[in-house]
This record gives sequence, structure tokens and C-alpha cells, in this order.
Amino acid sequence: MSAREYDVIVIGAGAVGENVADSAVQGGLSTVIVEAELVGGECSYWACMPSKVLLRSAAALRAARAVDGAAQAVTGDVDVAAVLRRRDSFTHDWNDSSQVEWLNGAGIDLVRGHGRLTGERTVRVEQEDGSVDLSARHAVVVATGSAALLPSIPGLIDVAPWTSRDATSVSAPPASLAILGAGVVGVEMATAFAGFGTRVTLIARSGLLGAVEPFAGELVAEALREQGVEIRTGAGVDAARRDEAGVVLSLSDGGEVRADEVLVATGRVPHTGDLGLESVGLEAGDWLTTDDTLRVGGFEWLYAVGDVTHRALLTHQGKYQARAAGDVIAARARGGAVDDAPWGAHVATADHAAVPQVVFSDPEVASVGMTLAQAEEAGIRVRALDYDLSAVAGASTRSDDYRGRALAVVDDDRGVLVGATFVGPDVAELLHAATIAIVGEVPIDRLWHAVPAYPTVSEVWLRWLEAYGRPTR
Repeated sequence: MSAREYDVIVIGAGAVGENVADSAVQGGLSTVIVEAELVGGECSYWACMPSKVLLRSAAALRAARAVDGAAQAVTGDVDVAAVLRRRDSFTHDWNDSSQVEWLNGAGIDLVRGHGRLTGERTVRVEQEDGSVDLSARHAVVVATGSAALLPSIPGLIDVAPWTSRDATSVSAPPASLAILGAGVVGVEMATAFAGFGTRVTLIARSGLLGAVEPFAGELVAEALREQGVEIRTGAGVDAARRDEAGVVLSLSDGGEVRADEVLVATGRVPHTGDLGLESVGLEAGDWLTTDDTLRVGGFEWLYAVGDVTHRALLTHQGKYQARAAGDVIAARARGGAVDDAPWGAHVATADHAAVPQVVFSDPEVASVGMTLAQAEEAGIRVRALDYDLSAVAGASTRSDDYRGRALAVVDDDRGVLVGATFVGPDVAELLHAATIAIVGEVPIDRLWHAVPAYPTVSEVWLRWLEAYGRPTR
């Protein structure tokens, strides 16, 4: 049987795969997308959307309790069943029919099944009743994402640990939960389950949120303890077992943690173990290294986007890469140079130095660009502008106990912002202004003329400018 031929084959129909397919179609290329699970992928059904829904209700309740007048109206706790019903409405009860309808409307073909590379520009899709062979005239794009890393702790597999998927699709929260790892997933799920009334123990070998400014992890840890979370630091897990009462974790400091369930949130691995990479000379299970056009090194026809590239494991960055890759593939298919693509010659440069990220803990952590330590390690002559957000007038109107902090990292030689971190209630909405300032390399002197409204938390920009000094012109 001859292969079905398309201009572009995309393996993986998550948000990133959908975006690269859409960009390729808009560039005039026939495109098919291959998906083994649900169209919409991790973000729609197990990550971004359901996790934020699980967090929101308790956060709204805590916000109301922090304002006199509203606090008196709060007479109960979170209705967990209602939260889970709301979560189910966002995941459409794990039904992807609306996403498939979108693909049809966008002119993107769908082949369900497990796709594997079988050679140059060829993919075989294994289905329950056989297989489908596909070939690409121009490009194959890998958008298969990542999965939870399960560390090699003796006994861990035997206790049936949760991953983030289990946590966000839970049908009823356990009475107690131990979480291994204190990165974004660990912190967010600790916040969510504490809001449900679960007794949470967070095991963090070296502190919380190690990838951001140290003060962010410290403020989040303080808030988690106030929410009833026990945080165990300075020790790892040596062994796990399950008895009649639940899971028992033996710690390296001689201590022990008991819980009904254990959630592993210790990192991610690429979904490339069963992708047929070996058929084209690559190592199964490896991350795929790309240039800034998202083309895999050593190949004219193979591209990768999203988590699988290990550039920036964030949905919005993956979608950014996907839009760029689709445009580049279309430009090259027309015989043009990358410069002919709308995104220009260096299409994914934001992955290197201007990646925005939000941790939806309570308080939120929003950051973009370099930390102070990273800027110093890069040899930049930096100035740090550090401000207590509770001293901003807009913050005082929002909460009777507002706690937060904002740090700007300035390249003093160029007079531009290279990093910013905000911690506090709803600070995610402050982040894009900082992202624009960093990506646009807006001179500090010009920012004096971007006047923040009063009274808003955005007035912290004025406080930063005052700390930096008056403009020279």
C-alpha cells in the first residue's frame, strides 16, 4: 500500500502541535497531525488548564478573607465537589471532539494512533486495526512533549506513585498527600490540595522554586506553611513502601513521612522513547536539539517544537516555537530563505533570554529574563532594584495583609532591564509589561514616560525608576 503524502507531518496534537500545523496550513502547505491520545494534549487535559482551575477557588476564598467586609461574608470552606465539576467542564470530561472540530475547520487532517519515524520523511501510524503510512514532501515535526520523571528510588514504582496527570485528574482528594519535589508542579499541587483540606507534606531537598530568585521560594514557603503544608527540606527520599495505612517514605536524614498517596514532581523526560528516532540515526529517549529555526541538527527535513526540544518547557514558549517553525517550513518549501518567513532569520530567540513564567501558587511568582545571579554569571554589570510591593498604594487597597516583593535586574552599562521577578497576589498580570521592556530593550530613561496608573500595583515601576535615578535627558 502506498503512503499518504502531505507537505508536512506533525507528530503530536497538543497545543504546540496544533499551532505548528495551523501555521503550515496558513503558509499554503497540506498538513496532517498524528495523535495517540487526545487532541489538545497535556495542556488542555492534564496540565495548564485543569491545574489552574483546581487552584482558583481556594485562592479566591483566601483573597476574600484578606479584605475586611468581604471576610465577614465568607462562612464556609471550598466546595471540593464543585471545584472538580468545574475542572471537568474545562477538560470537557476528557473528550476532544471540540478540538477535532477545530482541526477540521483549520484544514488540518488527523490520523489517530501512535506515530513512529520509519526513515527519511516517513512516518508509520499504528492503529488498533492496522497501520497507516505517511510521507512528507517537506518536513516532519516532532511535537510529542514530555512526561513526568520517576526517580530510581527503591520501592517507589511499587507504591503506584502519582504523576501530575493523576493529581490534576483526581476524582476525590486524599486525606494526606506527600509531594516529592518543590519546583513549579510540586508547589502548585501543594497549594491546590492544601486548599481542599488535604494534609500535605512537601519534600524539598534544597528549597522551593530553585530556578527563580531565592526570595520567591522563601515567600511561597512561608505562605504554604500558613496554609497548613509541612515542608521538609535538606533530605531526600531513600526508599518507599506501602502498608495497610498508606505510603511510607524513608528520608535520608533518618526521618519518615506517611501519606495516603505520593505525588512525584521531580522533573520531566522527553516523549521520544518510542518514536522511531533510531531509524534516522538518533538516540531513542533523547531530547531533540534544534537551531533557532527549530530544525533538528543534521537534518534538512526534521523539526522539533515544544518540551521535546528542552529549550523552555512551557506551553506558551512551545506555541511561540510552533508558529515560527510553521512559517519557516512554508518559506523553505517555497524555495525561499528563512529571511522570507514573517519571523525573520532568528525565529526563536526569546527562548534564550526572555522567557516569562508564572507559578500559580498563593502568592503567585511571575518572572522573566535573567535572575540576578544569572546576570552576574554572564558578566553583566548589574544593578538590582528591590521593592516591597506592600508599600505600593494599589496593593494596600487590594488586601489588608498584602505581602509581596518585586526585583528588577538592570544591565547598568546599557541602561536596560534584563530580568524581573514579582511575588504577590495576582502579580501574573504585571509580567507582560516587564517582558515587553526586556524583549524591546527599552531604555530605562524612556520608561520614565510610561506612567503607571494610580492606585495600581503597577506603580512599582515608578518606585524602581526612582531607585535607579532620574533620566539623563
